[in-house]
Amino acid sequence: WRLVAGIGIGVELVTIDAYVTEFAPPGIRGRAIAVNQSIQFLAVPAVAFACWALVPRAPFGIAGWRWVILIGAAASMAVWLIRARLPESPRWLVAHGRAAEAEAIVARLEAAVVAATGRPLPPPAQGRPVAAPPPGRGDLSEIFRPPYRRRTIMLVVFNIFQAIGFYGFGNWAPSLIAARGLGVTRSLGYAFLIALAWPLGPLVCAAFADRFERKHQIVAAAVLTAALGLAFAGQNAPAVLIALGVGITLSNALLSYAYHAYQAELFPTRVRASAVGFVYSWSRLSTVFSSLVIGALLATAGTGGVFVFIAGAMAVVVIAVGLFGPRTRGATLDAISA
Repeated sequence: WRLVAGIGIGVELVTIDAYVTEFAPPGIRGRAIAVNQSIQFLAVPAVAFACWALVPRAPFGIAGWRWVILIGAAASMAVWLIRARLPESPRWLVAHGRAAEAEAIVARLEAAVVAATGRPLPPPAQGRPVAAPPPGRGDLSEIFRPPYRRRTIMLVVFNIFQAIGFYGFGNWAPSLIAARGLGVTRSLGYAFLIALAWPLGPLVCAAFADRFERKHQIVAAAVLTAALGLAFAGQNAPAVLIALGVGITLSNALLSYAYHAYQAELFPTRVRASAVGFVYSWSRLSTVFSSLVIGALLATAGTGGVFVFIAGAMAVVVIAVGLFGPRTRGATLDAISA
């Protein structure tokens, strides 16, 4: 059942990235993904608090960890109510030859904006004209051919190694804190305090999300995660561990928002969700094996060994994206695809 839940959540995350990307104009595309991630990340401190409050106990004779899973399952039902009010992506409709439906949705959105602002819409941005692709369903094999093959390879390598840093700390924070000489219960409490930074991180990123190249933000986040992680490994004082943990969380939030926006920008609408699903799946596969490596390193080399491993993974991220990632700032999705 855990596997089934993981499949559902994986499809959800991929679809959300493609959906938000196709609705947001170039000037606020990064900000839109950042705000979206901030809302998603509210779940992190919520679950951390639930673990801290429930895992050591068994309310009504039911193990605390089962309550944590049940809370998440109940919350997922709200998705059905939200989904029913969402319009379909006009880009997706056009790609499937349903231009009239797309026009109706765009007209409705434009009318809503005019009514809300009391001002007419600005004229469309004038730039280099890009021919709209002909309607037709996408073929996943397209991402393995030029011009997308290089992007696909870059993102596969990136996702394999970014997951080591992102999930290596996020999933293992209580154990890494406990390894510094603190008890399990106290480490869960500290992990909850660190988790409070998860929804704040993307909101901070929203302030500058579209001012800098996305690839440069990814590189900066990888460097910060590596540096702060190595500093974390050498500390024992609770206050310093929490401060560094918050710093790692914020840098990981920058990494997460930036690459979720970036990988969705790099493919055309007809294969966007499929392409993102393919490259993103490598991060999940990486997490399976890197978790085993981190567990072994924590037992044999301590937190220092774990963060040397994470720093090495972040170095690969810097090389992959910094050298081979295209620029996307301020460009339309059609221009990026072309």
